[in-house]
Amino acid sequence: MGLDFNFQLIEYIRAIGWAISASIGFSLGIGIALTVFDKLTPNINQWSEIKAGNHGVALIITSIVVMTGIIVFRVI
Repeated sequence: MGLDFNFQLIEYIRAIGWAISASIGFSLGIGIALTVFDKLTPNINQWSEIKAGNHGVALIITSIVVMTGIIVFRVI
């Protein structure tokens, strides 16, 4: 009984460690991806376009976030 509890506790700690690692990787990945996208489109202010109701720019930013999340998920 004690061995099973210790094993389960270790697995919970490992899962929490992977969750923390994934969240750090995801936040860094999103930050880098949005910075690169912002540098690649210097003549367009994406955030003001989104505030103005431009759904096309919002879909592009959303797709960048989703694809970066999928890449980070596959790596981690």
